[in-house]
Amino acid sequence: MIGIIGGTFDPIHFGHLRPALEIAEQLSLEEVRFIPSAQPPHRWQPEASAGQRLDMVKLGIEGTDKFIIDDREYQRDGASYTVDTVASLRSEMGDQKPICMIIGADAFQSFTSWHNWQKILDFTHLVVSSRPGYTLEDGTLSHDLQKWIQEHQVDSIQELQKRAAGKLFFCDVIQLDISATYIRKQLLKGESASYLTPQKVTDYIKQHKLYT
Repeated sequence: MIGIIGGTFDPIHFGHLRPALEIAEQLSLEEVRFIPSAQPPHRWQPEASAGQRLDMVKLGIEGTDKFIIDDREYQRDGASYTVDTVASLRSEMGDQKPICMIIGADAFQSFTSWHNWQKILDFTHLVVSSRPGYTLEDGTLSHDLQKWIQEHQVDSIQELQKRAAGKLFFCDVIQLDISATYIRKQLLKGESASYLTPQKVTDYIKQHKLYT
């Protein structure tokens, strides 16, 4: 079973890396693929360029054997829709390999707004990690998402391993209250990002004068 984690990574930080490592260990994943979004389909766009964000992810995951970079979203034109990414990955992996897409509880709350969100589980499982300040109680979720959870949630890792895709699993991790937005604000004020993101990423940000 492999894991994938996507995002703008503007910049990548320990709030991405530590949960990914814990989930890799808890689920006994063979690898975790970090897939930076080349052209995020959002109204707002990243401050760092696509190439710079890719470089920072490469630096951020250095030294962790199970972490690898996957630049497939840089190889196609147009908006980087998650459903297209997991479909392409499934076509490479075949029908039997379990794939788990890792997202935070914050992103999961708006999952029904994603492009063709209903089709994503055709290609992958979804693993939702806990995030500071976000609860997944019924009152915070749309009716459609509550119903979808009831249809797809499993409570054991073994259930994920039995199937290639199609299930939802909630995973508790250490909650690091770090966000890329906070890091960018710190840097804009001329303050340090040390201990919020790997030192090699901090050095890269300084070298390229990002977020200032």
